[in-house]
Amino acid sequence: MVSRIGWLRAAVLGANDGIVSTASLIVGVASAAAGSKEVLVAGVAGLVAGAMSMAAGEYVSVSSQSDTESADLARERLELATQPEFEREELAQIYIQRGIAPGLARQVADQLMANDALGAHARDEVGISEITTARPIQAALTSAATFSVGAALPLVMVLVAPVNWLVWAVSAASLLFLALLGAIGAAAGGANILKATLRVTLWGAIAMGITAGIGALVGTAV
Repeated sequence: MVSRIGWLRAAVLGANDGIVSTASLIVGVASAAAGSKEVLVAGVAGLVAGAMSMAAGEYVSVSSQSDTESADLARERLELATQPEFEREELAQIYIQRGIAPGLARQVADQLMANDALGAHARDEVGISEITTARPIQAALTSAATFSVGAALPLVMVLVAPVNWLVWAVSAASLLFLALLGAIGAAAGGANILKATLRVTLWGAIAMGITAGIGALVGTAV
């Protein structure tokens, strides 16, 4: 389950943002009495800009995490080289605090450090492991791809819905997409499906409602 957290977070965030931001943009522009061609252009522009923004933001964010992990590992490597006995006792104390008897804890620490000292300290002291380590490129590509997929769903509605029903059609379909996304994300992560579905649907409805209102006001003023 833990091994899915990284990609699941990026995928759900990307798809959710793609649906909400693009649907809100479409609804806002359509509420301003724009034609279907203008709405489609705005939606496509929102998809491209949003995907690039998600990729860049995710890459920078996860790269910062990766830099922090690298610094932590460098510090642990230096400490293991300069004060191995202190590090061995430090590792043993971690196991003792988890409920292992002192003698056994020191035996475990000795065996782990004999096999892979840096790996043992990275995992149990710093909290870095193979399944949780930062992967900037993977996170960036996942976010961009899932954002694009999410953003494409409201755009499809622009192509098939009548102009007079565009706002309602995009809003209803997007809420349905969000509910489905929430259910899939919750099922994949082992979370409460109903709670996750209601959460993403509610905030999506709020975002689209506010944007539609602003679009209608701007359209009236212009």
